[in-house]
Amino acid sequence: MEIERKFLITSTETLPFDPEDFPSRQIEQGYLCTSPVVRIRRDNDNYFLTYKSKGLMVRNEYNLPLTPESYAHLRAKADGRIITKTRYMIPVEKGLTLELDIFHGDLAPLILAEIEFPDEQSARAYQPPEWLGEDVTFSAEYHNSSLSRL
Repeated sequence: MEIERKFLITSTETLPFDPEDFPSRQIEQGYLCTSPVVRIRRDNDNYFLTYKSKGLMVRNEYNLPLTPESYAHLRAKADGRIITKTRYMIPVEKGLTLELDIFHGDLAPLILAEIEFPDEQSARAYQPPEWLGEDVTFSAEYHNSSLSRL
């Protein structure tokens, strides 16, 4: 189960920290299907096939490992654009982690921040700081599967 809130960041200049001060990963992902969501992802040197159920803030998510060869084979079959982004992992209050995604290519200068929560109650109760920007949790427009189709 994935329970997350998502925020639209207007610029890294509005952040109270420098993302470069935190660990990051290079992510490339494509979609074999967007309804239901079937995604392939390269996360640094790790490869996955992911199924995500319908939903906005709460969704089931299943990850299966792939070999680099099977990822390359499936990548050629992806619909729409291949998304590339740098993900910074920033610790925030109460043991939570903010995943800051800075998109590359034709999606730049898009920046999204996600925070995963242990349960729906804490996700709904979360009061984001102003610098997080617009809450786009309930907008399917900002799902990566939607971004792959633009």
